Amino acid sequence: MKNETYDLIIIGGGPAGITAGIYAARARMKTLLIESISVMGQVMMTDRIENYPGVAEIPGFELIEKMKTQAQSFGLESRQDTVKNISRMNGECLLVETENCRCETTSVIVATGARPKKLGVPGEEKFIGKGISFCATCDGVFFRDKQILVIGGGDTAVEEALFLTKFGKKVTIVHRRDRLRAAKILQERAFEHEKIDFVLDSIVEEITGSAIVDGVVIKNVKNGKKLNFKCDGIFMFVGWTPNTDFLKNFIKLNENGGIITDEEMKTSERGIFAAGDCRKKLLRQVVTACGDGAVAAYSAGQFVDEVKGTVYK
Repeated sequence: MKNETYDLIIIGGGPAGITAGIYAARARMKTLLIESISVMGQVMMTDRIENYPGVAEIPGFELIEKMKTQAQSFGLESRQDTVKNISRMNGECLLVETENCRCETTSVIVATGARPKKLGVPGEEKFIGKGISFCATCDGVFFRDKQILVIGGGDTAVEEALFLTKFGKKVTIVHRRDRLRAAKILQERAFEHEKIDFVLDSIVEEITGSAIVDGVVIKNVKNGKKLNFKCDGIFMFVGWTPNTDFLKNFIKLNENGGIITDEEMKTSERGIFAAGDCRKKLLRQVVTACGDGAVAAYSAGQFVDEVKGTVYK
């Protein structure tokens, strides 16, 4: 393996990581952005983004491509690889080990995002990829004229349910509460859509089928009544788990695996910063991820200058 040395290594190629890369490249820090090809971020699964300031409407993947082009225009170095471990070498030096290289760096920004949560019910593991999906934009086309079930009540669930109406004969949203928690404008669109039905105050207890999904068992949380509901496809949007498993014994995480940071994006480990959906935060949106990335890059830059003894006073 080849050893390389950087001022900053950014782990993650979503909005937080790319924004950090833009700021770091403009600050002329020697920076490497490492993007995993095996992890698809939330923004890449989003068909339509309409709440990013200055952009009326854009597909998630297109916004990311524009961000990457902008970052590359400032000279950001990037590669596709998977980070396996971060460790302290000596003093302020950190070692980032990937599948293909060992890189020494003064600072790190973790922007690894999050992955979809699972329900943990019978039948779930068996039917992932056989009727169960976590990405409407990836798999919606396979359910043309089918009965589709969407599990969840947040922005992502409702946005993806609306998208799935382009393909499905009927889309039913199942949510455990008596009301949705998605943005009001999304709720209005969903309630007005002739193809969307709702089963509220309910949870999915089991997923059924033989070779592929053919239905679910739904339980009403208030009266305990159960319903055998026939469907051809299930899309789950019940939350996100931060991609931080490789950091468990290195920096402080909360009970859900979110990285604990201060307002400067500093973690419990000196020289390591975090940005975006992988950290403990109130709101997970593209615009907040970009803000995190900018702050993290600025903080990392100040830290590197401190280590080098070049702080501007």
